[in-house]
Amino acid sequence: MNAVLAVTLGYLVGSIPFAYLLSRHQGIDLRHAGSGNVGASNVLRTTGVRAAVLAMVLDGLKGTLAVVIAQLLSVGLVATVAAAFAAVVGHVYPIWLRFRGGKGVATAAGAFALIAPEALGIAAGVFVIAVVATRFISVGSIAGALTLVVVAATTDVPGVVAIGATASTLIIVYRHRGNLARLIAGTERRIGQRVLDRVQP
Repeated sequence: MNAVLAVTLGYLVGSIPFAYLLSRHQGIDLRHAGSGNVGASNVLRTTGVRAAVLAMVLDGLKGTLAVVIAQLLSVGLVATVAAAFAAVVGHVYPIWLRFRGGKGVATAAGAFALIAPEALGIAAGVFVIAVVATRFISVGSIAGALTLVVVAATTDVPGVVAIGATASTLIIVYRHRGNLARLIAGTERRIGQRVLDRVQP
């Protein structure tokens, strides 16, 4: 019963749309501005650096909180990983915004910072290097997520954690399919290109 509670709470915590709320406070509806994504990267494009950093931190804390709640409920590692994944799903498909959310990167990072800190540290390093080298947040996000899976699968991380990392990465990469299409087409926006126009197709 505690395991079900942990997963449910993980999803509900993950569903809190901090990026949407922060931008809405500035009069911007992320669903109809920039890329249309309800996440920190679109906050950066449409609302500014300060709000974007705050959104990213809060989104990360959602994943961390989901894991902490599961640990406090003493549900075991399997249910804890399930709660972490539920938080990612909640961020991507939030009940409060009719299941239209962000891409799950920061929330996954916050969760795996507790359950696989070394793997997350390496993935975070790859993310930073990729973003600095390309100025594409999407490239860093995908590279970091894939790195998390590779490191988790090739080190002594428990198998269930590696499975959770793989599941989270699959949903993250799926949510970046539009970015991948724009990267191939050469129309993906780099960091610093701030827009308040209509949602990109």
